[in-house]
Amino acid sequence: MPKIVLKSASVDFPVFDASARSLKKRVFRSVVGTTISQRPDGHVVVRGLEDINFELNDGARLGLVGHNGAGKTTLLRVLSGIFVPTGGEATIDGKCVSLINISLGIDPEASGKDNIRLRGVIMGMSPREIAERSDDIAEFTGLGEFLDMPLRTYSAGMQLRLAFAVSTAVSPEILIMDEWLSTGDAEFQHRANERMRAIIDASNILILASHSAELIRANCNRVIWLEKGRIKMDGAPDDVLRAYGEQ
Repeated sequence: MPKIVLKSASVDFPVFDASARSLKKRVFRSVVGTTISQRPDGHVVVRGLEDINFELNDGARLGLVGHNGAGKTTLLRVLSGIFVPTGGEATIDGKCVSLINISLGIDPEASGKDNIRLRGVIMGMSPREIAERSDDIAEFTGLGEFLDMPLRTYSAGMQLRLAFAVSTAVSPEILIMDEWLSTGDAEFQHRANERMRAIIDASNILILASHSAELIRANCNRVIWLEKGRIKMDGAPDDVLRAYGEQ
């Protein structure tokens, strides 16, 4: 069974040439509240996450809330394997799919069909899986003959259609999302919402960061409130969202 365990996980980002950025540091500290410190070797570090501890097992539906800069995206990237904790441990067991950046790996000079293959590889799909799903992905985009054209000839909406179709043509055990994905006209949005619902229902573990309390309540059975890179509250959705909203 898929499982996620974080033990005292912390993430530090070094800031080079910090002496020339004193104003930025003061603004960053006052607006975001992130911890800024100086190591013994003189390097300034920004602590994005500090002492994060939790465990997720099969059936977990975790919502993440917190103001901008609280550490939500950093935590999502740790769970996606993009960032490795600089302190503590992060153990992620299971096939993980991240929908944080669905346009990652898209080549504007390649055709739509070639981009289906490129994005599929980046998402960890095998050549066989890509071949088996390419026709369904192409049909879902609704782009028709444009799939033979370079991506640079697409409108922004068409590019998002393609990226969405490929990114959601998966069956992950662990699904990581930064807000709800939906794009295009009303007809495509309807199909996109159905696709998102299906992929969420099929996943064993869901991690969803969102500013929408309604979205969190509808999809999550547990909520973590992040503040200044630390866990301020961890519990039932109604309890955490009520406290977060009151603040």
